[in-house]
Formats: sequence, structure tokens, C-alpha cells
Amino acid sequence: MAADVLFIVARATNGVIARDGAVPWAIGEDLKRFKRLTMGKPMIMGRKTFESLPGLLPGRRHIVLTRQADWQAEGAEVAHSPEEALAIVGDGDVAVIGGAEVFDLFQGQGTTFELTEVFEDTVGDVHMPSPADDPSWREIARESRPARNGFPPYDFVTFERVAPR
Repeated sequence: MAADVLFIVARATNGVIARDGAVPWAIGEDLKRFKRLTMGKPMIMGRKTFESLPGLLPGRRHIVLTRQADWQAEGAEVAHSPEEALAIVGDGDVAVIGGAEVFDLFQGQGTTFELTEVFEDTVGDVHMPSPADDPSWREIARESRPARNGFPPYDFVTFERVAPR
């Protein structure tokens, strides 16, 4: 079983996390934070999330959760259930990076939630509730960033699990 199950997501005020299979923002500081939080860790993701990546992300294992029995991709380790994905990970930390269905599947195992809270109502087709609305999560850190370079203001927020869901 993984030691720390880290959720990493960028989310708009209205709950949007994706549009047309991609994250609606490419905020440089958020991308650097994502890299820092995931480097050296296996990442669990859904097939659509994997296919939305620009390619394999160096320094990280890509564990893809899919219902498609024969799906495979070079560089990806395939799992067909959350339990199988965690067995592939072993005893170390793991980052769960999306999509919304995958976050739902791992909700009970999550220990830390790293949220980039983007302060705008964004058009999108994938939504996710805020951990701030779930009493099993407690905010422990927040760093605010102003609007700049055409992007809205955003906060980096860290939550920790305080009670089983």
C-alpha cells in the first residue's frame, strides 16, 4: 500500500478541471509545481489523462487505469482497478493526477490534496468538487498569486486528510 496518496489538481472556482480533454490553463508556476510534486513518484491517471499528456514525463512512472482490457502504450504500466494500480506502486508515495473519475475511485485512500485554485469561472466539460467542501479534508497551507500574464489569480492550497470519508 502506498505511504502517501497525493492528489494533484487545478480547479476553477466553478469546479471545472478540464475542457476538451485538457487542463484549461497552462500557468507556468503551476506546471513547475506539478513537476516538483510528482518528480520521482509513480503517477496514477486515467487513460484520457495519459493521452492528453505531451508525452512521457521524465523521472516518473505512468500507471494508467483503464477499463479497456487490451489497451497499452509505450512507457505506461496498465491497471484495471484501483487495487491493481496501488499494487503496482508498492510501498512508496504515489501521485494521483486525474481525471475526475480516477480521483473519485481513490477518494478513500487520499492522504494529501494539492490544489491549484484558479479564481475564475471557466468553461469546461469535467467538474470536480472542492476538497474545502468535504469535512474529511483540512486546509493546512495556502499561497496566493495575483493575476498576471493573461491568467487569473490563483492559490496553491494544501489539504490533509483528517477523517476517513
